[in-house]
Amino acid sequence: MPTVPEEFQPVKSAGRTLDLLELLAERPQPWALADLARALGIPKSSLHGLLRTLVGRGWVQTDESGNRFRLGLRALRVGAAYLDGDDQVGLLSGVLDELSRRFGEAVHLGRLDGDQVVYLAKRESVHRLRLYSAIGRRLPAHATALGKALLAEHPDTDVDRMLTWPLARLTQHTVTDPEALYTALAAVRTTGHAVDREENAEGIRCVAMAVPLASPAVDAVSVSVPASRLQPELEAAIVAALRELVGGLAQTRSMLTT
Repeated sequence: MPTVPEEFQPVKSAGRTLDLLELLAERPQPWALADLARALGIPKSSLHGLLRTLVGRGWVQTDESGNRFRLGLRALRVGAAYLDGDDQVGLLSGVLDELSRRFGEAVHLGRLDGDQVVYLAKRESVHRLRLYSAIGRRLPAHATALGKALLAEHPDTDVDRMLTWPLARLTQHTVTDPEALYTALAAVRTTGHAVDREENAEGIRCVAMAVPLASPAVDAVSVSVPASRLQPELEAAIVAALRELVGGLAQTRSMLTT
């Protein structure tokens, strides 16, 4: 995250606008004015004017009654523009396609953002039993293979500052003990890949590898498989494929714009 001078004073109205849009993105449901005001700590009179401005510009839309609010199409346009303008996302498209073709399982591209991982791209599983996911979804980095692959790119002292303690427990398998997490990250640095064994979602296991297009890496690719299907032979095959397709990308760094 870029630093700002100490004398910088945030613009209150801009901050409120961003807080509103981020809340609508994080919890995509129709919101009543009173509920939004309560969640954001903004007076209803101020929030009403802000919402009407955003509705007029297409960032927020209402239901037929005009009393419930959700993100509008303009937000989709900006989000799509971010992905369209990202060289790394485009470069990795073929890798995601090939992993999907080989295994028929869910494949994700994730980017580290603070203490969370954000899904930038995905390929759906061909099976009926599969992981639910969505582009833009955010997950705690410590509880995902994607996140651990990227956290392992940093020394433990930096990881300690990057994460929010105490760590959230998503399932009974989530690693929340600091020493246990540091041990897991050390294993990632040794093997070159990370594993999530039902730490993010019960019944789902993932294998991930950081994309070597930057140092430290900011993106990682994962393959997610229901635990009932992830036999040792399949896990070994996924690791081998990640090493081939993702690990082999180091030589393409020069293709990216600077």
